[in-house]
Amino acid sequence: MVSIISGYDTGVMSGALLFIKEDIGISDTQQEVLAGILNICALVGCLAAGKTSDYIGRRYTIFLASILFLVGAVFMGYGPNFAILMFGRCVCGLGVGFALTTAPVYSAELSSASTRGFLTSLPEVCIGLGIFIGYISNYFLGKLALTLGWRLMLGLAAIPSLGLALGILTMPESPRWLVMQGRLGCAKKVLLEVSNTTEEAELRFRDIIVSAGFDEKCNDEFVKQPQKSHHGEGVWKELFLRPTPPVRRMLIAAVGIHFFEHATGIEAVMLYGPRIFKKAGVTTKDRLLLATIGTGLTKITFLTISTFLLDRVGRRRLLQISVAGMIFGLTILGFSLTMVEYSSEKLVWALSLSIVATYTYVAFFNVGLAPVTWVYSSEIFPLRLRAQGNSIGVAVNRGMNAAISMSFISIYKAITIGGAFFLFAGMSVVAWVFFYFCLPETKGKALEEMEMVFSKKSDDKTVAT
Repeated sequence: MVSIISGYDTGVMSGALLFIKEDIGISDTQQEVLAGILNICALVGCLAAGKTSDYIGRRYTIFLASILFLVGAVFMGYGPNFAILMFGRCVCGLGVGFALTTAPVYSAELSSASTRGFLTSLPEVCIGLGIFIGYISNYFLGKLALTLGWRLMLGLAAIPSLGLALGILTMPESPRWLVMQGRLGCAKKVLLEVSNTTEEAELRFRDIIVSAGFDEKCNDEFVKQPQKSHHGEGVWKELFLRPTPPVRRMLIAAVGIHFFEHATGIEAVMLYGPRIFKKAGVTTKDRLLLATIGTGLTKITFLTISTFLLDRVGRRRLLQISVAGMIFGLTILGFSLTMVEYSSEKLVWALSLSIVATYTYVAFFNVGLAPVTWVYSSEIFPLRLRAQGNSIGVAVNRGMNAAISMSFISIYKAITIGGAFFLFAGMSVVAWVFFYFCLPETKGKALEEMEMVFSKKSDDKTVAT
């Protein structure tokens, strides 16, 4: 739910901008700021979320995110002017930061190694579903009166946000977070609820308590931590100032995969889809929004397919296939848009090729890079570093998202819209090389094994394989 709401806030804005511009007369620069400010504020939320989720727990951090979504949606739905819209968008952005940092960690810590890829990829699938619902909302609510339609588009997110705030309180807390607090009895009860067998629960419990620094035979209901109760103290030093070689490589991998997820241009397509299709030759608002719905449908279809591949094909191989397909799609899109821009007459074949290339790019992105990014960064860090380590990766993700959102119009005006997608294709080539050399396979590995996976010896074997 938290991911559906995050996705909806992104998807619905792509169409709402068309109507906001017409209603309250905002400029191109204001459109870029309104689109991108969500992710600037999300970056702040990401950096705060790691410490927060270590202190109050994963569950209550998601509860906090849902309240922020609710408040932000109410202000955007009211939206009498640009300033109020910006305030609501900023509040939603903080919620996105808390949500996207905590939800994958929560999923990873509840799930077993055999199903972790599937369960941890669900947030990304639900982001795609939220974006798709946003596009559908744009199409149907866009037929209402101008002053009412876009406000309903933005304000509707308040309803599921309230449901989420109530629903998350019925969910169990992360057993790994409970162990960090010394609440071993509570952690064991949760593991018995979320494991397939008692034996699996016992095995997972022993691995977690050993990883947290407790004696393997400890069975007390509540014990004091062997060092000190863990609320994230000293984590930044261990990540940045004195990291071990495996931790350094984990951080590079997490930051790199989140950087390239948006540096390869997906936000330009998802947020400015109507503008891209207009440049390709689609003219009416209805057709622009319908073409955008096709993008959303492609996204959710291939995200769903990816959930069944992550634990079978593996993270590394999916990334290589995904990015190779993205390079092809972006190159064709850049070529077709360039042909349209420099032609004095309407090129039907270039319009068709632009739409097909866009859908191809979105399909390959969502079958690999999109879900693997969130699964990978949430599973590689050791328990003591997981929440805040993942928050750094997500902060980079939101920062790049904001950079693309707030600069795409300026970029394509400077180097043409075709040139912008050639630029994204070049970034995808760099991404493929980075993933090949820096990301070992983690499929089927327990969370407590990741330091061994990222040791030099283990990684050499993985790359050779």
